[in-house]
Formats: sequence, structure tokens, C-alpha cells
Amino acid sequence: MEREGVHRPVPRGHAEKIAVDGEGEPVVVKLGVWLSNTISRRDRLAQEQRDELRELGMEGA
Repeated sequence: MEREGVHRPVPRGHAEKIAVDGEGEPVVVKLGVWLSNTISRRDRLAQEQRDELRELGMEGA
């Protein structure tokens, strides 16, 4: 959200390359799959996890 400046839906196939400490090359994170799975399984998340997602601005968490 911060990088794009607005809230936009993330397509399921979207992936991001991120730098991870200790890794020489950026790591590919399948953001769309993670987001889709998180939303569809939110009822199985612990309350603390749902609270953290809400703090990040995830709708429906």
C-alpha cells in the first residue's frame, strides 16, 4: 500500500522479489497466493494473527 500509494487488489499470480538478510540474491515471495490463502483461511488464524493483519490494514482480517 505504501509503495503504490493506494489500496489495490493483488492478483493471485503476483510475486515480489525481496532482499532477505543472509541471502545473496533476492527471494521471490508469491504475495498473491499468500494473500489469497490468508483471506480464505482467516477463520483458522489465532486472534493475535488477525489483530496483526488488521493493524497492517488488511480488510476482512
